[in-house]
Amino acid sequence: MKMQFWSVGKVHETYAKAGIEEFTKRLNNYFSADWHIISSPKNAANLSEPDLKKAEAAIILQQLQKDDYLILLDERGKQLSSPELAQWIQQRANESTKRIVFLIGGAFGVDETVMKRADYTWSLSKLVFPHMLVRLVLAEQVYRACTILRNEKYHHS
Repeated sequence: MKMQFWSVGKVHETYAKAGIEEFTKRLNNYFSADWHIISSPKNAANLSEPDLKKAEAAIILQQLQKDDYLILLDERGKQLSSPELAQWIQQRANESTKRIVFLIGGAFGVDETVMKRADYTWSLSKLVFPHMLVRLVLAEQVYRACTILRNEKYHHS
């Protein structure tokens, strides 16, 4: 199973880059994992919020494959404990899911078309975090879930 982390916006900022890269590297011991940063449309500054979300959605939906399992990160999604996330990942593996795409939307969230396409909507917290912190927490939590599945010492509960 492959895992891809997609984020709309800028490349990883320095303060988070090392951590994101470290947890992604560790995660590759369990599943193939990498990041795909989706640039905002060229004319983003001139677009209204709804038009920007539609433009970003067009880019996202064009790049998704038909059988991708899309997980949308959104504060209104379902919250999971680390062990629950581990079981959720195991379930996807048991179902022979080929590719899981974790999506962090743009600054204003995602268009309704992306919400409808999502197979699952996951909330890291009811709090809203900067995108760079979400990237770091996402990579760490997916790595943590994998260590739980292998009963390794990283997760202490």
